Amino acid sequence: MSENAKIQNDEKIVKSSNGMPVLILNILLNLASLFAIIWGDMDLEAGGSFGGWLLAFGIFYPVTVGILLFKGLKILKPNEALVFTLFGKYYGTLRKDGFFYVNPFALAINTSAGTLTTGIMTTEETTPFTANGIRVNRKLSLKNMTLSNDKQKINDQLGNPVIIGIVVIWKINNTAKAVFNVNNYREFLSIQCDSALRNIVRLYPYDAPQGDNEKSLRGSSQEIADKLQAEIQSKVDVAGLEIVEARITHLSYAQEIAAIMLQRQQASAIIDARQMIVEGAVGMVEMALSKLNEKDIVHLDEERKAAMVSNLLVILCGNKDAQPIVNSGSIY
Repeated sequence: MSENAKIQNDEKIVKSSNGMPVLILNILLNLASLFAIIWGDMDLEAGGSFGGWLLAFGIFYPVTVGILLFKGLKILKPNEALVFTLFGKYYGTLRKDGFFYVNPFALAINTSAGTLTTGIMTTEETTPFTANGIRVNRKLSLKNMTLSNDKQKINDQLGNPVIIGIVVIWKINNTAKAVFNVNNYREFLSIQCDSALRNIVRLYPYDAPQGDNEKSLRGSSQEIADKLQAEIQSKVDVAGLEIVEARITHLSYAQEIAAIMLQRQQASAIIDARQMIVEGAVGMVEMALSKLNEKDIVHLDEERKAAMVSNLLVILCGNKDAQPIVNSGSIY
């Protein structure tokens, strides 16, 4: 395996030490350099031989070693990381929270530092001022983060345009891959989410007929979510990202067919309701005739039975209340 390939696949922990002793020592040495300048000047005026050395130390230390020692001090909060390069090569990742000292020549980088940050930050944690005077954080967040792309219009399995939106919960799993394998891992994730969403939506219809076991976008939400998560994960492994969860947050027909699809759903609901009403009415008519014969209440010929069945079906299947008519004469 080449060195470049190893960098792309492996994350290593940077060598670091407790930053507090270095900070205290550097502050003391900077104070000593100030006194060295004063004493050196006094020694030179008195004709001493060590004044030049003291002045050299007092001037040289703060602008060289003192600055480098301060530059190597890093502060990290929980679930934060810094990725360092040393003279163009991957140096390591600092993941632990606390106050540390690292190689001052190591440069912290974050290729996706497009998110503006607020608050006071040290120079080591920020890039130089941008055109609008805003600093950008170089730290990588290891927390669970949320990505919610804009809603998309996609054709489902039947070719119907649907409006769909998803939310993705993700986090950085490998900082070296996130920084070095892609130019901007946030944009990369966003694009791959859009691509995976299109690949999954075109495999399912928006809705399946009632009683049908066919999978659909509306009825198989858990299965769709699992497939979305697996599809996105396969695409972002190269960037060192982990997809914790992916869910559909919005699903509807596109505006141009929404009214037509609503009418179709209404028609389907009416047909299903009528079918249930007819089945129930036939059962009730059958029960009525059976009870009449069983109780020997009245004897009806086939013509009268047909008339009775017709009247009962009209009453039971009609969508309006029946108007009763009293027959005061003979039924014959």
